[in-house]
Amino acid sequence: MIRKSEAPTTVESLEADLRALGLAEGQVVLVHSSLSALGWVVGGAQAVVAALTNILTDSGTLVMPAYSTGNSEPSHWREPPVPKAWWQVIRDHMPAFDRKLTPTREMGAIAELFRTWPDVRRSDHPACSFAAWGRYAHAITADHRLNSAFGEESPLARVYDFEGHVLLLGVGHDRNSSLHYAEHKAVWPSKAQLQVGAAVQFDGGRQWVQYEDLNHASGDFPEIGWDFVQAGRVRIAQVACAKCQLMPQKPLVDFAADWMSRKRK
Repeated sequence: MIRKSEAPTTVESLEADLRALGLAEGQVVLVHSSLSALGWVVGGAQAVVAALTNILTDSGTLVMPAYSTGNSEPSHWREPPVPKAWWQVIRDHMPAFDRKLTPTREMGAIAELFRTWPDVRRSDHPACSFAAWGRYAHAITADHRLNSAFGEESPLARVYDFEGHVLLLGVGHDRNSSLHYAEHKAVWPSKAQLQVGAAVQFDGGRQWVQYEDLNHASGDFPEIGWDFVQAGRVRIAQVACAKCQLMPQKPLVDFAADWMSRKRK
């Protein structure tokens, strides 16, 4: 990171770059991020979250994924798979999701720190929760339904309702969760539900609960994202060492839903 950085990145330089990209006070912004893509940052993830919250202020709202996808049906695990003999042991002993304690999985240092940031709220989904800070944090994270990880009863839909933005901070559209919300709006021939499960906490104690949700797929997300860029709705600029993208979420979701309905088989 030192070799690819011309100079140390600071909170102040991040703020300047993000403002040039189009980030502004009062916006609702869903961020997907990679700290390493930004180069050498003084203060690391703390500096990035500080820059984002400084710009948006508490009149805006910052949202990040806080997925804990290890708390999921083990028979579906592929990276890596586990032996079939382990499946029931995992179901019986996986700790129940806890909004404060359960760490994120493969979300990166920025999202992992953000879930612990003062005044951040986290939604209740055991595998695909979201964290939010600011004016609409409660409205965005409330009532996240078990069978709607990315659907109409999810924080993604609330960002859509508030006409928020998506910021890809050093990552590509393969990490753009709003495209999963588009899957719920789209219709294609092979669209199907999937039986899944997770450990959750009820008043009576921990339970392994089975439920259905959409069988999501992200293999075509980079192509959808590229086509949306070509449509001229995405602002692209350098933030520290990373090429970053800022876009309105509602037009993105509507574009992607139409794209999937036309092109998915």
